[in-house]
Amino acid sequence: MINHFSMFLSGGWSLLRLIAVVSSSVTTVISSLLPLLLYTSFSTSNFVFMFFFLSAGAVVIHGLLTHLFNDYADFLSGTDEHSPAILSGGSRVIQKGILKPEVVWRLGRLLAILLLMAAVLLAIIGHGKISLLILVGVWAAASYSLSPLRLSYRPFLGEWLSLFPSMFLLGLAGPWLIMDVIPMWAVQNALINALVCMAWVMVHHIPDLEADQKAKPIKVTTVVWFAKKFGVNFAYFPALFYLMLAGLVPIWLAFTRLTAAFLLIVLISFAIYLVTHLDIKNHHQVSKSEKGLLLIAMLIGLVLGIF
Repeated sequence: MINHFSMFLSGGWSLLRLIAVVSSSVTTVISSLLPLLLYTSFSTSNFVFMFFFLSAGAVVIHGLLTHLFNDYADFLSGTDEHSPAILSGGSRVIQKGILKPEVVWRLGRLLAILLLMAAVLLAIIGHGKISLLILVGVWAAASYSLSPLRLSYRPFLGEWLSLFPSMFLLGLAGPWLIMDVIPMWAVQNALINALVCMAWVMVHHIPDLEADQKAKPIKVTTVVWFAKKFGVNFAYFPALFYLMLAGLVPIWLAFTRLTAAFLLIVLISFAIYLVTHLDIKNHHQVSKSEKGLLLIAMLIGLVLGIF
């Protein structure tokens, strides 16, 4: 009994993939709240509450729910079976026998139902903004992995219709909930954080190039599409493209936030260097560079929040 409970807790921890969630979602939350703490009369206690509130929501939705659905869908298609499984390839809770596939599916479905019920209740009692945040998060998790949409299996759609709306809205959430308006700096911060996150996810897909093509149905991620269209050496292009988009935003920031714009150009340039020097066929080197991108993503979030 104790052993089963320990395995269940281990599975839950693995599913969260906390490092990825912290470096993307939690960093986005900090990036959106720091300006309020540093440059307004927003109190420290309110900052702490809002940070933990939004971070907890991000961990539950972007961490637990997203990975429950993704692990189940990728198990059914078989892509995780062929993954090198260094940083990519899911949480491995199914492959290691920690949780059975049907348990992963039931947990994901139950969590989604509870979140949807909470969203409806919150809308009824007048908390429409929080309700919208939950609905977009559940949409992102379900549409990214589950049939019939399964947008992660379709080039470009997974990023733009699932990942981007969820990350962008999370970046707006703090100022929106507190100030009842969305300031321009919040839009700028949310946009850059979301684009950098998309670039990181593209690098995350590179080690699974072969595994995704063995899946049934084939998991035609944007990375797989580029590799098939232009050759495997071009698999880094999606990440490069999203980083270049992020690199355009500092031009906008430069009019009012010159220090932030300069530091962002430096950090994004370093990220571009990492991406353009990927050894596509060396999974360990790609995974090492992915860790570097996660660190850069956190630094970008802090720069946006402080300056």
